[in-house]
Amino acid sequence: MNTRTPKLAAFVACSVLMLATGCGQSSVSNEPVTTTSAAPASSSGPPAPPAPAAATITIENYQFSDATVAPGGQVTVENLDRDAHTVTSNTAGAFDVTVSGQSKVVFTAPAKPGQYPFHCTYHASMHGMLTVQ
Repeated sequence: MNTRTPKLAAFVACSVLMLATGCGQSSVSNEPVTTTSAAPASSSGPPAPPAPAAATITIENYQFSDATVAPGGQVTVENLDRDAHTVTSNTAGAFDVTVSGQSKVVFTAPAKPGQYPFHCTYHASMHGMLTVQ
């Protein structure tokens, strides 16, 4: 008897056993396939994160910081100067607050999204921007 025959038989038996136990199984599934398509990417980059529900406008050295807030969010105005200032929207009636020197006030942002330029009525050179989004 040839000594290769038992080795060949063992190899064949082992190969059959591996196939029977799943080794080499096809990756084809009978599960339903759901296809989704991604929206095309915007040329301006990923969408901006949502605006915070609250924001702070800081006044220092007769300059405003700009702020971004969600519609109807709370805006804190912190005046670090010794003199009083106003935060007055260029859009009539949107917002208008007076902030004494070295103090804070809070107002509610407009409900309508958009950009709201503002100024200080006491100091004509002071301008800022509140973005509501």
